[in-house]
Amino acid sequence: MSHRILLVDDEVDILEFVRYNLVREGYEVFTAENGAEALKVAAECRPHLILLDMMMPVMDGAQTCRAIRRNPVLKDTMVVFLSALGEEGQQLAGFDVGADDYLTKPIKMKLLVSRVQAILKRIDADRPPEKAPAPGLTVDRERYTVIRDGQEITLPRKEFALLDLLHSSPGKLIPREEIYAKIWGTEVVVGDRTIDVHIRKLRQKIGDERIVTVKGVGYKYEP
Repeated sequence: MSHRILLVDDEVDILEFVRYNLVREGYEVFTAENGAEALKVAAECRPHLILLDMMMPVMDGAQTCRAIRRNPVLKDTMVVFLSALGEEGQQLAGFDVGADDYLTKPIKMKLLVSRVQAILKRIDADRPPEKAPAPGLTVDRERYTVIRDGQEITLPRKEFALLDLLHSSPGKLIPREEIYAKIWGTEVVVGDRTIDVHIRKLRQKIGDERIVTVKGVGYKYEP
């Protein structure tokens, strides 16, 4: 996954230099020249990490960090100050407003990249593992869709209605006459092979093993 990083600094030369080096490392990098602009960009791109200068016009770094921490959309975003203000009191002030780390300028680019990599690894370690797609078949009546092993399948209405009928009673044999009546209705005349054709199309889409034929009688769905 390409991590997104937002750089915030009022010195354009620093922005471009840091951006160039982080892009070379494979990161997706956004920039802003003051705190107010940073909040707008962050809300749009939802960065994993914000590198934030302390002294800026419009909104300084402390004000910006407080606003970030109040925004639920950015609750998981890491904020690291990258500032020329290196005194202990300034660093403590940065942590007090919610920063995750504090780096002092000037900093060698190799060291900055290394710190960024370490911070992003921490983010990945804290992220819960993605759940594997649920196996099996799910029929969503509201959306007229079917989820097969995590993949969405869209069916025509008659095929969906036929699958829904069989799927709603797993393991139960449903006679052909009942299928005709419930899916096509008693007023509609259809050919003898109509159900068979729809069953064949369903099997092509959801798997041959799920719908079982009881010859001369009907069909049943096996999970």
